[in-house]
Amino acid sequence: MPIHLTPFGQTDSLWTGNTWEVPDEDALAKWIGWVAIGQALHVAEILHSVDPGSALPTNEAAKSEAVDLLTQKGADPWHRDGWMFQVMSWLAANVDRPGALIALPHLMHADKGLDGLEILLDESQNVVAAIIFEDKATENPRDTIRDDVWPELLKFELGHGVSRLTQQASGILAAAQVPNPSAAVSKISWNTTRRYRISITSSKSTPNSRKSLFKDFETTVQGGIDRRKAELFVVKDLRPWMANLAKKAIAQVAEL
Repeated sequence: MPIHLTPFGQTDSLWTGNTWEVPDEDALAKWIGWVAIGQALHVAEILHSVDPGSALPTNEAAKSEAVDLLTQKGADPWHRDGWMFQVMSWLAANVDRPGALIALPHLMHADKGLDGLEILLDESQNVVAAIIFEDKATENPRDTIRDDVWPELLKFELGHGVSRLTQQASGILAAAQVPNPSAAVSKISWNTTRRYRISITSSKSTPNSRKSLFKDFETTVQGGIDRRKAELFVVKDLRPWMANLAKKAIAQVAEL
């Protein structure tokens, strides 16, 4: 697998979650390259151990667009790194829950929509949870969570963003061929189904460091522990690491 997950375990009593490791950067770069060229569904089939069909045909224009996604614009690497981290988050979510119904990654930088969305169904195909993703590749994780993530989650808790959630949930259910997706979405009570998954970069992942990093998660998002998920990718020298990953992904695109 391109990303290895280690559950936090019982040391974290206010949220669930995992620490990520990348055992093979070349393998991860390959998956990111595939997603950049528009082959996310093919990647998901492989991750879910489905017998995948052949990858969709591509051309030089598609490769050029993929390289553009993976290329730093000017002196600012944040948009490129943020997009790659969203793909990593999507990969990790698929590893964590094989067969999950998760929106495919955006193929653009700084999209104003949701970072990601996962839908959970019961045996009757009713929506029991909508997991909203917040993905942040940052060198200042605590400041980012306190100043950016918590205010965004509070907006959702106050009922904002229902139109975005409804549209993306409809697309996920339709793509999964859930019978009558419109009816399924119409039955969703967003106040009772909303859950949150924060994925963020950090230089360490210990019980004490996570307690400080995710401080106030349980007051920002109240209720049962299943409403709060925290994911940590431990990386030192984030920007150089991301730049090297992008370079490897571009090389993979060239070989497709």
